[in-house]
Order: sequence, then structure tokens, then C-alpha cells
Amino acid sequence: METHLADFIRHTTAGREAEEILRRCVHCGFCTATCPTYQLLGDELDGPRGRIYLIKQVLEGVEPTEKTRLHLDRCLSCRSCETTCPSGVQYTRLLDIGREVVESKVPRTGSDALMRGLLKNLLPRSTLFGAAMKLGQSVRLVLPGALRAKVPPLSSAGPVPRRSHTRKLIALAGCVQPSMYPNVNGATRRVLDRLGIEMIEARDGKNAAGCCGAVRAHLNDAEGARDDARRNIDVWWPLLEAGAEGLVMTASGCGSHVLEYAHLLQEDPDYAVKAARVVLATRDISEVVAAEEAGLAPLLQACRPLPESERVLAFQSPCSLQHGLKIRGTVESLLSAAGYTLTAVADSHLCCGSAGTYSVLQPAISKRLQANKIAALTAGGPAAIASANVGCIGHLQGATALPVRHWIELLDARLAS
Repeated sequence: METHLADFIRHTTAGREAEEILRRCVHCGFCTATCPTYQLLGDELDGPRGRIYLIKQVLEGVEPTEKTRLHLDRCLSCRSCETTCPSGVQYTRLLDIGREVVESKVPRTGSDALMRGLLKNLLPRSTLFGAAMKLGQSVRLVLPGALRAKVPPLSSAGPVPRRSHTRKLIALAGCVQPSMYPNVNGATRRVLDRLGIEMIEARDGKNAAGCCGAVRAHLNDAEGARDDARRNIDVWWPLLEAGAEGLVMTASGCGSHVLEYAHLLQEDPDYAVKAARVVLATRDISEVVAAEEAGLAPLLQACRPLPESERVLAFQSPCSLQHGLKIRGTVESLLSAAGYTLTAVADSHLCCGSAGTYSVLQPAISKRLQANKIAALTAGGPAAIASANVGCIGHLQGATALPVRHWIELLDARLAS
């Protein structure tokens, strides 16, 4: 793709990166075949190729409009197009650059600005969000249906192992997961303990790790996302220096974003090297457990057989897992080894509609994607649905009576049987 970037961005780091990405695109359109919003809306400008053209025009000096911003807003950042692209176009990075420029040229106003400000200041603060969630859970039964669907029942992290191990991994508590689904990290801690690994949880609060930064990145607050990354690195660094093997991510959305830290902080002389090491040290929990196959296999062999009524399971592979982290088949193999029979899920590459804050900001599109995903997941008659990301779990649970669990919770339950 021939480019003629405008002076305001041509010689910047973002401009050079954008130009390189744009030149890779060959207009083939393969991306439109796997884009969730293009499949629903049928508009070229609501697919990756059309959005690339919009961003190219803006970077070449064409003034964006609210319509430009709308088409970029409608993108889920699911990265399905990147998996499909034969030319290796890093579409999501181009989208981030384009969104930041458009945001500066077409400022938000009214309820849109208010909602985004509220999300940006509430969700990443786990103490504040936790208090709001606890209040919602206390009155959950009288909440309106739409709101009740976003508030899971109160639950606990379960028993905490008391053993100490030489091998240690740092887990991110995150921003919304501790109050919504505390048992995810609880189950992770118990599974790792059985495998001879101690989990250290870096909690939110003063001098502790908090939100990974994905929430602010979703809301086009690039500097806020970088600040989140710096804060987490400051907390993780002494633990890595003290001998922790690395970082384990229990939410694939967080893991996918943490792997962007080196890119986000590449121009920060105080954090660039540290960010690169953090990226190399970060693994999804599925990668960690799969690597311990020798220790896991005898534990699973000692488990009681699964009752027939619990055996059939549908796995929803989050976009952040399969397209962001490029992990495919690993969780499915672990669940099969644990005795589950996995159903076939049609269009498993398509997003469920959660996508960070997308379900709040683009509810109409999100609900259509949610309905399609629930139909695909339940077609095989499963007893439950498993996922690997907190946002997807909450989003899907709000639309089905079937239990939706993190797969590590299911593995934990099997190992305890």
C-alpha cells in the first residue's frame, strides 16, 4: 500500500510504525471473512480493510469526523483478522495509533465522554470496583435484569494451601477478577501447589500490582495504560530479581496486554529493558500447567471418574487466548486429559462480544455476538461452558443458565476429587 503520511506524524515513532504496517497490507480482503463486525454489519468500513483505509486517510492529513471515530469504535480489537492475514499486518497496533490520533482531533462529548471517563476511573481501581461490586451483589436479586446479568453472585477464593515451595510464580490479581470471580486465582494457587509451585499474588493497592492496563488501552488512554504498566513492573521487578520463575496470567486478556509492555514502553529509558524482561517472563496459566505434564498426569489418573452428567463440556476460546497469545488447543488438551468430552463449537474464531469495555459501549453489537456465541456453545448439549478470560465468563454467564467457569476451576475440582 502506497503511503504519503502527513507532516504531523511522518517522522514520529508512531508514524514510522504505522507506515510499515500500512505497506504490508495488500488489500486481499481475507480479514473481512473472519471479522465479527463485518459479518454482522456487512459494511466495508466496519471490517479491518475498511478501517485501515480510514486510518491511512487520517494519517495522510484527511480530517476525521465522528463517523470515522464510530467505525473505529466498533472494532472489538479481537485480532481475528491478524490470525487470518497472510501478510502479517499488525492491525491492532495500527488501530491503536489511528484511534489516538482521531481521539485528539474529534474529542468526545456528552454521555459518551462521561461513560468512558467513569469506566476508565472505576474498573482499573480494584478497591473502588470491589466495593461497588460487593454492594451490587448484596442487592443482586432486586436489580434490573440487564444489570443483574453483569453482577455474579458473591463467591470465595476457597481454601489456601499452606505449603511453601522453592519454585514461585507471580500472579496478577487484576482489577475486576478478585471481586467478581476470586476462585479463579484461588483454583490456580491450589493447582500450582499440587505441582510443586507456589503462587505469589501481587494485589492491587499501595505498592502493589493492579490493573494490567488493558482497560485504559481499550478506552484510548495510551498514557494511562503506560502508567499501569510501569506500576506493575515496579512491583514485579524485585520479585523477579529475588528468584521468581516468572509471571503467570490467569486472564488471557491480561496476558495478551502484558505481552505488549515492551512495545508500549520502548521509548522509556527507565522501563524499556525491564518491560522486555517482563514480556519474556510472562506465561498464560495453560502454558504453565501444560509444561508440568509429568507431574499432572499421575494426579489426574488418581481422580475419580467424571459422572456422565458432567462429562460433556463446551470450551469458549477467548480472542485474547487464540488470537492475542496464539495459544490454540492447549486448554482443550488439558480438559480432555482431565476426563471431559469437548463439543464442537461452530465459528470458534469469532468474538463473544465481551471485548473489555465493548459490551458496555457497544451493547447492540455485543448482544448479537453474545447470542451467536451462546448458540454455538450450547449446540452440542454441554453440561457447562469453560473459558479462559474473566470478561468472557461474565459476559456469557449473563446469557445462559449453564454454569460458565474458568477452565482452571474445573481442573482444580477434578484434582480434589
